[in-house]
Amino acid sequence: MALTFPFAAIVGQDEMTLAIQVVAVDPSIGGMLVLGDRGTGKSTAVRALADLLPPIQVVKGCPYRCDPAQPAQACSVCQTQSGKAKLGVERQPVAVVDLPLGATEDRVVGALDLEKALSQGVKEFAPGLLAQAHRGFLYIDEVNLLDDHLVDLLIDVAASGENLVEREGLSIRHPARFVLVGSGNPEEGDLRPQLLDRFGLSVQVRTPQDLALRVEIIKRRDRFEKDPAAFKALWHKDNIKLQKRILKAREKLAQVTVSDGMLMLCARLCQQLGTDGLRAELTLLRATRAFAALQGELTVQAQHLQSMAPLALRHRLRRNPLDDTDAGSRVQRSLQEVLAA
Repeated sequence: MALTFPFAAIVGQDEMTLAIQVVAVDPSIGGMLVLGDRGTGKSTAVRALADLLPPIQVVKGCPYRCDPAQPAQACSVCQTQSGKAKLGVERQPVAVVDLPLGATEDRVVGALDLEKALSQGVKEFAPGLLAQAHRGFLYIDEVNLLDDHLVDLLIDVAASGENLVEREGLSIRHPARFVLVGSGNPEEGDLRPQLLDRFGLSVQVRTPQDLALRVEIIKRRDRFEKDPAAFKALWHKDNIKLQKRILKAREKLAQVTVSDGMLMLCARLCQQLGTDGLRAELTLLRATRAFAALQGELTVQAQHLQSMAPLALRHRLRRNPLDDTDAGSRVQRSLQEVLAA
């Protein structure tokens, strides 16, 4: 298995690394979209996400990695077995599953296990990438180039939390609750609004212009490519510190309070920006709460809102042909007006 670049060693993309940590604290935020220049570390940072995630408890032998603490959400296999005997439990790393652009629908949703069908005459379901990503993260590089039929499928599953497969004489329904993470270059095409709305946070990355920073990035990448294991070991302690910080924030999350005044600010900001529906406010609430927990705070403050508002709202703005201002700057400008009112 190829080693991933250590998350703690990533420099030069502070907004992106912050967004990843916030989503790791509270996956209910709804995932993350990273758009920007080629070669700016988008895929590297997302794949390094696994470094920040502590192992989870799963039902032993379950193809869908069901949570033993949530029997009501278990798959049909676990529900059948639970009536016969006590289910075994084991710890596994959180899955960060890549969905390749060329993946077929069968590979994504699962299909009949042809090998068993031909050799044993048994109709058995072979789980796909959605099953592997359950309780984890599904990563799509170049997400704006994804085929429309796969986009439709992802939107349905992301909304319902279940994957329904009815084909080749099979009728299978299994849990598929995952955090969707996408990256891409906006010059290569736009995302459909329905899919765009499924991402909780959006980050814009640009090529660093500071020469010293560029040199440091090159040096770190070169060291990693020469000896990945040694470089990973060098940054192991820093990665563990980050993981502990995220674990502590997860434990603190339920204690973080958001005042009615702060909720009013969120609502006024979204109203002024003209966002559709109420998903923007809900995402902003969750993101500011997770960021406060990450900072060790028990109350959401205005500075948390200032940091999270561009991430939660920039991809939800309607395009204004008369205003070519960057979407993040538009959010900050409206936020300053709301705070000053």
